[in-house]
Amino acid sequence: MTTPSKRRKLNDTGSSPQTAKSLDFFFSKQKSSSRGDQRVAKRQDDQSTPNGSQNTLLDTDTTSRLTDEDFARQLQAEWDRQDQESSRNARDQQGSKGSGEGDSGQDLRGVGKIDESRVPEAREDDVPTTEIAKMVDGKVEVESNSHENTLSLQASVSAEDAVSSTIPFDENPLTFDPSKYLPQLKQHWAKEGGVASYGLLTRCFVLVNSTQSRIKIVDTLVNFLRTIIEGDPDSLLPTVWLTTNAISPPYISLELGLGGSAISKALKKTCLLNNAGLKSLYDKHGDAGDVAFEAKKRQSVTLRKPKPLSIKGVFESLVKIANSKGTGSQEFKQRIVERLLQDAQGPEESRYLVRTLCQHLRIGAVKTTMLIALSRAFLMSRPPGADFELKKQSDLAKLKKEGLAEVYGKAEELVKACFAVRPNYNDLVPSLLEVGINDELLVRCGLALHVPLRPMLGSITRDLGEMLTKLQGRDFSCEYKYDGQRAQVHCDENGKVSIFSRHLEIMTDKYPDLVAMVPQIRGEGVSSFILEGEVVAIDRESGELKAFQTLTNRARKDVDISAIKVDVCLFSFDLMYLNGESLLDRPFRERRSLLRSLFVEIPHKFTWVKNIDATSADSETVLEFFKSATEIKCEGIMVKVLDNTSLLPPADSDPSPTQQSKRPPQESSTPISYPKTNKPKPPTKNSTSTSQPDDPRKGPGTRRKPLLSTYEPDKRLDSWLKVKKDYNASSETLDLIPIAAWHGQGRKAKWWSPILLAVRNPTTGSLEAVTKCISGFTDTFYKSNKDRYNEVTGENLISRPSYVEYPGNPDVWFEPQEVWEMAFADITKSPTYLAAIGLVDEDRGLSMRFPRFLKVREDKGVEEASTAGFLAELWFKQEDKGNTGVSGKVEAKEEEEDE
Repeated sequence: MTTPSKRRKLNDTGSSPQTAKSLDFFFSKQKSSSRGDQRVAKRQDDQSTPNGSQNTLLDTDTTSRLTDEDFARQLQAEWDRQDQESSRNARDQQGSKGSGEGDSGQDLRGVGKIDESRVPEAREDDVPTTEIAKMVDGKVEVESNSHENTLSLQASVSAEDAVSSTIPFDENPLTFDPSKYLPQLKQHWAKEGGVASYGLLTRCFVLVNSTQSRIKIVDTLVNFLRTIIEGDPDSLLPTVWLTTNAISPPYISLELGLGGSAISKALKKTCLLNNAGLKSLYDKHGDAGDVAFEAKKRQSVTLRKPKPLSIKGVFESLVKIANSKGTGSQEFKQRIVERLLQDAQGPEESRYLVRTLCQHLRIGAVKTTMLIALSRAFLMSRPPGADFELKKQSDLAKLKKEGLAEVYGKAEELVKACFAVRPNYNDLVPSLLEVGINDELLVRCGLALHVPLRPMLGSITRDLGEMLTKLQGRDFSCEYKYDGQRAQVHCDENGKVSIFSRHLEIMTDKYPDLVAMVPQIRGEGVSSFILEGEVVAIDRESGELKAFQTLTNRARKDVDISAIKVDVCLFSFDLMYLNGESLLDRPFRERRSLLRSLFVEIPHKFTWVKNIDATSADSETVLEFFKSATEIKCEGIMVKVLDNTSLLPPADSDPSPTQQSKRPPQESSTPISYPKTNKPKPPTKNSTSTSQPDDPRKGPGTRRKPLLSTYEPDKRLDSWLKVKKDYNASSETLDLIPIAAWHGQGRKAKWWSPILLAVRNPTTGSLEAVTKCISGFTDTFYKSNKDRYNEVTGENLISRPSYVEYPGNPDVWFEPQEVWEMAFADITKSPTYLAAIGLVDEDRGLSMRFPRFLKVREDKGVEEASTAGFLAELWFKQEDKGNTGVSGKVEAKEEEEDE
């Protein structure tokens, strides 16, 4: 530990009368008021040395040159010596040990003798330290300290949870036996309240983070969850929330609300870091959790003994942080964060605590992984007192791979189905603890009003040709894919309305106009319902659709209906629940019929998505419909199977002559490429059954997999297909210059991500930032890019250039020397990026939606990159305004056309 840059506060006996008291007055053991007075008087008498100088515990000139650790140890030794002398003197004077009511402990921050910034904040529930940890032959030993109120140094390594760190959670679940480790664990937990320790969860995180094998990750989670289920089932729900890096479902507004500064302050205070030290660690590691790990590892002593954390305790602390509102809430949150980090046992707990606080756990245990692990764990384990049926490990071990996969698969599908319609672990986990894996789970976790179900998703197709091939011989509906926000509207019998986003976030406060409209759209006989649609910004008078960017200008919370400036229309397309009955298992044709017959259309406020019904033979009709969708600023079309289809005879490898004649012509405005089927390619390693309607490996006569038209929550199936305009290969691209970057987060911590790109302005000679990009890069490219722009050697890095137009502060600036070809979905106006400012809008520049890297343009130099003028031209073309109004502003137009 290096000497801190901030000097300690030295004892200055001339500053105030109180400073005549030594540190011993505050920290020595005091049993009674009278005894304390006698000890103070004696020490004041003894402070004069034979040569007349004053003895102040430690010589200030010497202490100013000591490191923190040496100073603290020397101070501790001096206190111990004086306490022993005082105890002997007191016994001589009083003859026996008194039981008085002396000071039971002082607040370290009020002493004024030690740098306050380097002393952890005292806690209300702190107990005076009674043990001192020492290293003996490489091992940690704790010995009793009879001076209860004496400040004691605690070796930070003594906090390691040695019991939890030895459990082999990465063992095969078919051989792992939790009962083998539970007696020792329960004995260990009994010392701290009998609940599962956070160290056990950390052990699981470490093992999961040490492998990239998905099988190994699932196995580790299964074994860990089984241990919690059998050992401390009350901790299972907090365990699941912490492992999935959340504290509540998305539709419940419960957010930590912690900024990076709160975590930084806590790290500096608890790990004795200054600003420079913290920044140095972050620049090196790029991950807040890794910074906490290194800081805790370097910390050799603490000023009090940590109180081991429990899983429930950590989760409850996070909930307290999230629920803290109003005046003083930030200080309250700060204290909780500091307490958590002070009590973290060892560097690994610190690492994962900080990652949890940052909401970026980085263990690869996503939602699907957790559901799989839960289903397998409850197949083999149950809590004490439960009586639901289990699968014996010995029986599972006898099964072949296919048989085991079938058993696991049924359990996984059941749990996933429950979570898809009721995506809340607060409902799922208690039900699993009570009934285990059986059909009753579906009843307990069924579809419910005001609880959003996870939406059904559509598979992506490259073009209309691929879509028609996949749906050959089936009836389907083509719908406009509006450029808006997907919404799920719930309404109960009492008229209560809830609106949820695609990501299950609550949007009721954002759309009070839609809430007020719901009573008007309910037809006769409709009491409760759940419908789905697209909320689109619209011109209320003309009905003209507006871009998604217009919708984003609308406030997100507490919108006053009288102050709404952005009008919206709800284009409904599905009905999932009606009058207390789920419609998920009904065909799409039936659901659509109920929606359009029982609800009332309100022009420019509530209506249905525009659609046509067709078959694969109607290629020209579908093409015209696709064109009409893109012309009114829709993203493309959605194609949905209307009815449940049975097994069909195999499609011919070549379309019939009639079908060939109906293929739409290749047009430059909307190119459509049909796959060549006369020379089928052999199946690749990554081929799946959903990529082709027929399996070529099974030869002629194969029957295609049936497509269901039911609503399948949280699934992406070929019964819903989407064809978007920006998927076409002929979409415009831009040649941009990489000019800056930030340190990556999570898996990308060792690389540059995101990367800032710019267009050039040939008139001013400046580079104008247009977008950040994180998409389209491979790990190999990231590595080579980090080598090219090397932070260690400074190669190809420069200080902030004067010729770049960008208000932000990236971590590093690149020397402009490359051109990258970038694809994008749309061009939008931006208050942040200054590219083409003044050409389209006087106050805002232009940026790109969904930019993705395509390749490095080795054939182009920086002076040949796309210009701001060309970017403006693309925006006007996108807005169907052509070149009108821009010709006089763009001086580089001819130069751009030459490129």
